[in-house]
Amino acid sequence: MAILENIRKRTTVLILIIGLALFAFVISGVFSSNDLGGGKVGSAVAEVNGESISIDDFRREVEIASRRFGPNLSSTQLVSRVYDQEVRKEILGQQFEDLGINVESDQIVEFVKTSGYAQIPDFQDENGVFNAEVFKSAIADWKANDPLRYDAWLQDEKSIIQSAKERLYFNLIKGGVGATLTEGAFDYRMSNEKVDIQYVRVPYTSIADSTIQVSKKDIEAYVNEHKEDFKQEKARDIRFVFFEEKASVEDEKAVEDAMTALLDDTVEYIQERNTTDTIPGFRNATDVAAFLDRNSDSKFDTIFKAKKDLPAVVADSLMDLEVGGIYGPYRDGNFFKVSKVMNRKPNGTVKASHILFAYEGAERANPSIKRTKEEAEEKAKEILDEAKEEGAVFTTLARDNSDGPSAPRGGDLGYFQEGVMADEFNDFAFGNDVGTIGLVETQFGFHVIKVDDKQDVVQVATFSREIEPSEETINTLFTEATKFEMSATDGKADDFGDIARTSEHTVRPVNKIKEMDENLPGLSAQRGIVQWAFNEDTEVGDIKRFNINNGYAVVQLTKKYKEGLMTSEDASATALPKIRKERKAEKIMLANQGKDMDAFAKDNNVTVSNASALTMKSPTIPGAGRESLVVGTAFAMEQDKASGLIKGETGVFKVKVTKKEEAPQIDNFSTYANTLKTSASNRVNGDVYNALKEGAEIEDKRATFY
Repeated sequence: MAILENIRKRTTVLILIIGLALFAFVISGVFSSNDLGGGKVGSAVAEVNGESISIDDFRREVEIASRRFGPNLSSTQLVSRVYDQEVRKEILGQQFEDLGINVESDQIVEFVKTSGYAQIPDFQDENGVFNAEVFKSAIADWKANDPLRYDAWLQDEKSIIQSAKERLYFNLIKGGVGATLTEGAFDYRMSNEKVDIQYVRVPYTSIADSTIQVSKKDIEAYVNEHKEDFKQEKARDIRFVFFEEKASVEDEKAVEDAMTALLDDTVEYIQERNTTDTIPGFRNATDVAAFLDRNSDSKFDTIFKAKKDLPAVVADSLMDLEVGGIYGPYRDGNFFKVSKVMNRKPNGTVKASHILFAYEGAERANPSIKRTKEEAEEKAKEILDEAKEEGAVFTTLARDNSDGPSAPRGGDLGYFQEGVMADEFNDFAFGNDVGTIGLVETQFGFHVIKVDDKQDVVQVATFSREIEPSEETINTLFTEATKFEMSATDGKADDFGDIARTSEHTVRPVNKIKEMDENLPGLSAQRGIVQWAFNEDTEVGDIKRFNINNGYAVVQLTKKYKEGLMTSEDASATALPKIRKERKAEKIMLANQGKDMDAFAKDNNVTVSNASALTMKSPTIPGAGRESLVVGTAFAMEQDKASGLIKGETGVFKVKVTKKEEAPQIDNFSTYANTLKTSASNRVNGDVYNALKEGAEIEDKRATFY
């Protein structure tokens, strides 16, 4: 809406801009086959191991997904969801074809029987149980008499067939997953063998980073030695200045003044009758609903409200007004408001607590409750007498005795208005004074009720106007954004930040944007900016202004990342700490060769520490963190022996084993073996697919079309 408004308000200037843009669009369409929003019919949106995923089929799936998920997902989120789905289908489909996996009609029926589809009433018999013949008959009936529903079923059937194949495929793999008793025994020992140690740790942080010199060549060598850790996708860095379209102080004052002018009556001259007419203002209007329909951004809400339901900023003030009283204008979020109390109900809301005694057969009673109605009434009367005793704490009695969900809150039901509770409960709460305790019966059981508080409720009419930027403010912002864009474009690429600072604007960087990203921090969903950044014609240093929902963003492309191995500059943030850590370890170990534990501790200003009951399965040393190599070394040592220097995760260690505890002997390790088997089986679906995906050659071409 903001963009359309801007176009309307700058017709003369923008007709020329739009004309040029349309001309450029037509020309680019003639010479470019890489239309950002389209794509060639019949081409592929992706290739998986040389097999194409057709863009036409892909678009049909996106359309189906958009009907299923509606406005809950953005267009880019829908595309990404369908892309993952189609890549998965293709990867697994290739496996199904290689292995000859297929499903027959009886297998489809069996799958439906054991899935959520079995709960569809059309597939169930008179007893509410899935029936294969009823299922087949329903599908045949849809085909003959309900084409739309049958077409929808065909889509579901595709998913069922795919799911059935996947279940068969993964079950075949799970059939080969197992664990031997030896593996079970090893797992048992990993968890139950324990070791106590004394240790000295010289942390890597004891050496300042500034003392470790690392060159560009060192980083390049490290990257080449660890190529798998430094692979990168194609990405872009941008920076932008955001010009937010928001109301100025003058705009806010204008809205407030306009509302104030409508509070009191005004006299208008009627030329046709040569007379004047008095137009009632909000203060004196007898038909408030009509006044608000003509003048307000909100309509008359006739519902009576308790204090807690009123805007927090004015709740106290509104509750203090008499009927007919007015409060405002006041600011509430992005609105100015004036509120008028139209009516008041004294004690219209009650705060009460209760202790419920349910019985077997009562409405919503917990199945575990077996007491009879008579027993529930007797117990309720007993607690009623106790609650009325001097010094009784009702909340404690409710917490200890109530069968209701409010028991943990001491029976507190909060405030409620007439008609919310069961009739008998409602009548007691509204018909008795604050502090009264009594007993009533409802369909839920017997209630010991305490009336805690009563408050008035009010009917409030609210005259509101949204605080919006004026035409003058919008035009000024447009001019400001355009001037900045022109200045930044005319200057050097590095001038962007200087120009922003001179004009007192904030530059916001966004780094490592991926080709199919959509949301940009500070700008939300801006697919157009991402597409521009990845357009082959956009060069580093290029600048462009984008119209967005609530203003303008002037964006500069600052860096391009090629797919493949990181450069030393890009890798330095990750590689540098690791290289420093290795060199610090070498430095510490070189300076402390041959020292015993006490000397190692003393010379490095650290103390000898103790750790007990360490296991190989959870190799965490208190005060030092997870140290698998250190703990593993300790388990390999004999008792009372000291180790050499060990290069750990957080520092260089020296350990001495003070106690070793064997795992208790057990007769059979089958339980542990079965646990390992179950754990491995549960991971099959995810692990196998991830391995297949990692090993597949996938070419993602989504950015050509979306």
